[in-house]
Amino acid sequence: MCGIVAYIGPKEAYPILIKGLKRLEYRGYDSAGVALLDGSLRVLKKEGKVSILEEYSTSQDTSGTVGIGHTRWATHGVPCDKNAHPHLSQSGNIAIIHNGIIENYNSLKKELEQLGYSFHSDTDTEVLVNLIEDIQKEDKLSMEEAVRVALNEVIGAYAIVVIDKREPDKLVAARKGSPLVIGIGKDEFFVASDASPIIEYTKNVVYLNDEEIAVLNRNGDLEIKTLGNIQKSPYVQKLEMDLEKIERGGYEHFMLKEIYEQPQVILDCMRGRMNAEKGWIKLGGITEYLPRINNAKRIIITACGTSWHSGLIAEYLIEELARVPVEVEYASEFRYRNPIVTEKDVVIAISQSGETADTLSAIQIAKDRQALIYGICNVIGSSIARASHAGSYTHAGPEIGVASTKAFTAQVTILTLLALQLAQAKGTISQSRLRQILYELEQIPSKVAEALKTNDKVKEIAAKYKDAHNFLYLGRGLSFPIALEGALKLKEISYIHAEGYPAAEMKHGPIALIDENMPVVFIATNMSAYEKIVSNIQEVKARKGKVIAIVNSGDSQIKALADEVIELPETDELLSPLVSIVPLQLLSYHIALMRGCNVDQPRNLAKSVTVE
Repeated sequence: MCGIVAYIGPKEAYPILIKGLKRLEYRGYDSAGVALLDGSLRVLKKEGKVSILEEYSTSQDTSGTVGIGHTRWATHGVPCDKNAHPHLSQSGNIAIIHNGIIENYNSLKKELEQLGYSFHSDTDTEVLVNLIEDIQKEDKLSMEEAVRVALNEVIGAYAIVVIDKREPDKLVAARKGSPLVIGIGKDEFFVASDASPIIEYTKNVVYLNDEEIAVLNRNGDLEIKTLGNIQKSPYVQKLEMDLEKIERGGYEHFMLKEIYEQPQVILDCMRGRMNAEKGWIKLGGITEYLPRINNAKRIIITACGTSWHSGLIAEYLIEELARVPVEVEYASEFRYRNPIVTEKDVVIAISQSGETADTLSAIQIAKDRQALIYGICNVIGSSIARASHAGSYTHAGPEIGVASTKAFTAQVTILTLLALQLAQAKGTISQSRLRQILYELEQIPSKVAEALKTNDKVKEIAAKYKDAHNFLYLGRGLSFPIALEGALKLKEISYIHAEGYPAAEMKHGPIALIDENMPVVFIATNMSAYEKIVSNIQEVKARKGKVIAIVNSGDSQIKALADEVIELPETDELLSPLVSIVPLQLLSYHIALMRGCNVDQPRNLAKSVTVE
């Protein structure tokens, strides 16, 4: 989950590395560092954010046209200067940056200690760089050959970049289970965990595949080979990302910008994939496999975090519309419990980054058992996109805020279209009902824009409840996953304990928590369960709980009961999650801001979970 950036070419490397690290800081911000090569090999690193490293570096020598940089999310070893990357080999000749976990580092470390190596950090990465040095020294190998041999001895996941001061015109990069992209400029190369540090300089990129090593030479040569020493031809792709999309664009925080981008994101997600007037839906990635999906006995959805919540919404939609049994699995549990998966199953894997380690492992298990994999992700060329048989991109654009917002609504949009297309193909929905939903779906961007107008009201509510120690979020039906997602957002960025529950389950435990200090957020926009929700609200009020209700515009019954009411434009119940999530995103944002929290970079979290 760390951020990697590297450069070799005619320019000074340090400014490119620092700017790149700032763009990658959403991937980890426990510490940051750079290694620069200019005759000598110099490492500058500091605990804390990139700005601390930048300030420290003003008094240091930052010259050099070859360099590597890293921003860390701690796994092995607490955040501190000594555990920050880059790490040097014992001789000081080799420097490495690493994203991932070397699982057998402890046994390797003991072997190296017996050979006389000593270690100055608590990281698995320092073990890897010394292993590379030992192999290079003992077998008289070039840097890239030493890296290749060393990686055949390690178990785990990694994305690495290595430099050697004795080979100053070369960078070596490799990946397995963690993303790495190479930017190709004019007589220069860039390496990064994702495209955001590269887009300013070039749109020509090569995505490394698992167990591939890239050798980048100053003379412009790019060589790629496998761990098995098989030569590969680089496949150059064009980036579709625009630089302006990774800037804040006048907003105070990326999270707020991304919340406000949702009307356009949903529109982009639907564009070319549906037509309400003509009554059709077509997700391009599904066409070839539609007969197999239609005949599936079961659909399994696997995901983590916010993506898991979008999967829960899909369960309601697919079962309601297409009448296919759906199971929603945490990828982290699915991969370890020997699940029953067959060739008659379809597995839908959902991930914003397309690099989520647990979800990738779940995909592999399902593929080994002959299931069809349908991937839904945001990042073009990502590992999940490449590992899937078929799939759809959400086209949400880069999401920099660690707490996911627009990626969630884009996923729900795609999953809604998927459910409708399956229903149409299976004949489980009438053409009139299909058109009715599609017409409503066309109105969703404008209704989300209306929901954003509740911002001032939400801000007032946030000011009243920002000091609460606990929140309870309740909903029924399709509003239950929204309760889970609203609670997650509050936990992630404000550090307030919050729980999401089905409203009917409140009496089976959570009601014990309710008193005059407990804010209870009800998502009450689904009319099919309206009277039941009213009863639940009355139960909370009888115990002096504070009720914050999300309701449809014009609601009077709940308004008379609740302490606070946020009114939203009414839509078809099946589409209500796309609208009702908006004020909950805003509520978490404003509470976090009022509590002095770092909204875009909440403590202990990183955007892309590429390690277990």
